[in-house]
Amino acid sequence: MAANDTAHPYAAETQIAIAAVRRACVLTASVFNKLVKQETLTKDDKSPVTVGDFAAQAVINTILDRTFPDDPIVGEEDATDLRIESGRALRDRIVELANDTLSADLQPGEKEEWGLGPNHGRTVDQLLDAIDRGNYDGGRTGRMWTLDPIDGTKGFLRGEQYAVCLALLVDARVELGVIGCPNLPVAASNPSGPRGCIFVAVRGQGAYQLLLDNPLGGERTKLTIPTFTAESLNFLESVEKAHAKLSFNERVSQILGVTRAPTRIDSQAKYCALARGDGGVYLRMPVGSGYKEKIWDHAAGSILVEEAGGVISDGRGEPLDFSLGRTLGENYGIVACGKDVHPKVIAAVKQAKAEEAQSQL
Repeated sequence: MAANDTAHPYAAETQIAIAAVRRACVLTASVFNKLVKQETLTKDDKSPVTVGDFAAQAVINTILDRTFPDDPIVGEEDATDLRIESGRALRDRIVELANDTLSADLQPGEKEEWGLGPNHGRTVDQLLDAIDRGNYDGGRTGRMWTLDPIDGTKGFLRGEQYAVCLALLVDARVELGVIGCPNLPVAASNPSGPRGCIFVAVRGQGAYQLLLDNPLGGERTKLTIPTFTAESLNFLESVEKAHAKLSFNERVSQILGVTRAPTRIDSQAKYCALARGDGGVYLRMPVGSGYKEKIWDHAAGSILVEEAGGVISDGRGEPLDFSLGRTLGENYGIVACGKDVHPKVIAAVKQAKAEEAQSQL
């Protein structure tokens, strides 16, 4: 699957999604470099939300509205706090950033008809409405996009790993996933080397890593999850302890005979690392009860793993269900890894859960 090849299914969607994610990555990197703490809001869950979240969603949704106006979008942010007077300073900054990004010069592979390039700025109301296009509730039928404009906000604020994640679903099946990772090294073997990657996968067409600075015209690397031994296997885990039950992961590692320390990365960059073999298992088991995984946190990553030759399921080994609305429903965890390892991980998860239940008697 070539990013500039229009002969394949979803070729236009792929090109446009890559261009949208690249522009959002440039925007978020710029926001980080100029970050002002007063531009941070607080969500109900107390995680930080920055101006970059809103501006990136405004940019991507504007591009999708121009190119696929009938497609609904399931996004993370809404513009309610930006429409009131107390949000004016933040709103003005978002509008400036979004318009600077949309009106930047065309890059190789981009088209002005996508609403990009000089003289393609938008009004305040158009950009706020674009943000609110992400309020779709999801469902079982038809086309829809899922968007997480900055996945891994704490990693973003630390200057570490975060991701811009966009996926296209048709009848609740992910058909296209694009993940931009501005801070991820191009090669894991050279962590101090060049950074900035875009990962793309289309169902039936493979998974690829592109260079962030020229994703539609530059080199691409096909991704295949390698085969791991017990000695070479390690886990990819969340940095934030609140996001996954890391003590449970440690027990699963012991059952599997894993000796290498886990690699801890924020955001869906873990899926990207898994797809190119930087780690062997992504295990995310629920902490406590009540939290439901959002579909935008896993849609793009799920197809990347599958097209790289891997398997993704819940902790029981059942497929993820993207048809239930904005969440994946009852939270049984996430397991992603190579096909050869997956049955072993599921068995280890079941054993660790049984031990946990026994200890609570």
